[in-house]
Amino acid sequence: MPHLSSAQWGKDNIRVFKVRRDGVTEVQTVVEMTICVLLDGGAETSFTKADNSGVITTDSVKNTVHILAKQHSVTPPELFATIIGNHFIKTYGHIQSAHVKIVVHRWTHMNVDGKPHPHSFIRDGAETRNVEATVDRENGVRIRSAIQGLLLLKSTGSAFHSFLQDEFTTLPEVDDRILSTEVDCGWAWNAFDDISGVEMAIPKFDEAWDAARKITLDTFATDKSASVQNTMYKMCEQILAIAPTVGAVDYSLPNRHYFEIDLSWHKGLKNTGKDAEV
Repeated sequence: MPHLSSAQWGKDNIRVFKVRRDGVTEVQTVVEMTICVLLDGGAETSFTKADNSGVITTDSVKNTVHILAKQHSVTPPELFATIIGNHFIKTYGHIQSAHVKIVVHRWTHMNVDGKPHPHSFIRDGAETRNVEATVDRENGVRIRSAIQGLLLLKSTGSAFHSFLQDEFTTLPEVDDRILSTEVDCGWAWNAFDDISGVEMAIPKFDEAWDAARKITLDTFATDKSASVQNTMYKMCEQILAIAPTVGAVDYSLPNRHYFEIDLSWHKGLKNTGKDAEV
């Protein structure tokens, strides 16, 4: 007999843009987010019996997020994601858990005449600050923070050799190479009992994000990398050391390859090994 094993519904791609104005300094700050909210519980009959009485509409979810953004601070995103999730489980008794993902897009003040302009901004790359929070009626709050889309490259200081070789191996060993990657770094916080625990941890969220970003950049630049695997492990160790309330750290550092081109066929032009420039 078929049965519904699990089901979620909600609203994705909710765009939120909030402006904060300082009446004294006349400096404005902006926050742009893309938000996804998925809900669990109480709407199984919508799937099995076409009974929509327990469904909170996608339009209502979107409107709720916009209202909460007006009523509350949207920073740090870990707190705002928890506020959204907490609202749904407190307002609707049939909702068991709310899953909220926030992607924060980078806007930084333009430099004009050597100083930050008070109300003009530039999109500073494709890097985003991401948060995933699950607020559960029985299991409290679980949060994962992340850096995504951070493009890095160094033109020397990376090697890869002494790896397993067999009849399927064509990759040559290299003592020095270009290393480039798109960083996806995440860290899972130890579970919070409720929203009050998240509120008490507010300063830690920005501190950990800033530290994780600095650790990623500094280690990438300075590590004499024997492999991407070893470099990312060093990054993880450092993040865990500076953030004791973080339970786990994960990295994805896919290689973005830049291969030297053998140009010796053209008048003996040297462009390999130490002579590689193109």
